[in-house]
Amino acid sequence: MRRWLLRLLVVSLLPAFVRAADWPCWRGPERTGISKETGWLEQWPKDGPTVGWKASVGIGFSSFAVQDGRLFTLGNDNGKDTVWCLDAGTGKKVWSHSYESALDDKQFEGGPTSTPAVDDGHVYSLSRWGDLFCFEAAGGKIVWSKNIHKETGIRIPGWGFASSPLIHENLLLLNIGEAGVALDKRTGKLVWASGDKDAGYSSPVLCKRGDDWLAVFSADDSYSAVNLKTGKPVWNVRWLTRFGLNAVDPIITSDNLFISSGYGKGGALLNIAGMEPKEVWRSRNMRNQFNSCVLLDGFLYGIDGDTTTKSFLKCVELKTGDVKWSHEGVGMGALMCAAGKLIVLSEKGELLVAPASPEKFAPTAQAKVLDGKCWTVPVLANGRIYCRNAAGDVVCVDVQSHKKP
Repeated sequence: MRRWLLRLLVVSLLPAFVRAADWPCWRGPERTGISKETGWLEQWPKDGPTVGWKASVGIGFSSFAVQDGRLFTLGNDNGKDTVWCLDAGTGKKVWSHSYESALDDKQFEGGPTSTPAVDDGHVYSLSRWGDLFCFEAAGGKIVWSKNIHKETGIRIPGWGFASSPLIHENLLLLNIGEAGVALDKRTGKLVWASGDKDAGYSSPVLCKRGDDWLAVFSADDSYSAVNLKTGKPVWNVRWLTRFGLNAVDPIITSDNLFISSGYGKGGALLNIAGMEPKEVWRSRNMRNQFNSCVLLDGFLYGIDGDTTTKSFLKCVELKTGDVKWSHEGVGMGALMCAAGKLIVLSEKGELLVAPASPEKFAPTAQAKVLDGKCWTVPVLANGRIYCRNAAGDVVCVDVQSHKKP
């Protein structure tokens, strides 16, 4: 009887060990592309996972922010951008805000490429042309808005601003200009700005030196670390690429920084412990064009290649730059990680789950969930995986653990 009661108690407590997690901004709360969520279904029925809902948000490549039961993203339709707030569980519109914005389908479908950020009851969004908004997350009321390009005079790069907002304490950080801009998140007042130069297309990433917080920004020909208090660069690494396309967020771990670009450039590991970064290695084994790798247990997982070449999903050892495995078939897709599993959305809309292992790529689940071009990073939040294509078709895949196959 005692053993039976003990087993019953253990079973009754199991749901408490399933940990859900919000995803409030681009690449998640720690900007790593890794979620701490556990207990979601990594194996699906033969006919695929349950589709919770579908929606249409307009053309673009914006990913998703998910916070407090709401999902935020951007899209363009008929010459207007729209900031969408949807119910994360049903896909129904909670609120939206539209404004004039050119599609600008220059060598791609066009539309917004930035992902909104949610912080302290507010949501922040940036358009390719510098339209910057702070909304009340619950109801969509505009707290403040401005056009950051017109205010600062900083030029718009060739494919528009792509930076996803980063909130740190009271600062709103954006990759605009030579080495970023900072605004007061509460008022929108400009705190500091960098020089008038083409920004890169990555989003800022935080790191710390001593007691000082730094943010790393890309320009068209370099990466810079900037002191957040002063706005002054601490170091700069020259990084020349074809077309000035530095579009991938740096990955920072301990005293090292990994940077990567497409069009044949490749990647490099830099030691940033000293006054100036020192190159540890450089290779063409991981050439990220616009989606960053995830780093887990010393290994980089990401898309090597670009739109002009054949692409491969690869695992590369961070310490050496050596390739551990290479998998063809996902094209210019995107990925994130949760519970030690890779969640990959292929360019053609196939969703795959596989253990993040340097040994091999061996999916435990896969299903076709979208048609059209899929370059946008999928997001797992609270038992649901959200995916979209360039046309703005959104699908919510239900992987909650109580819905076992």
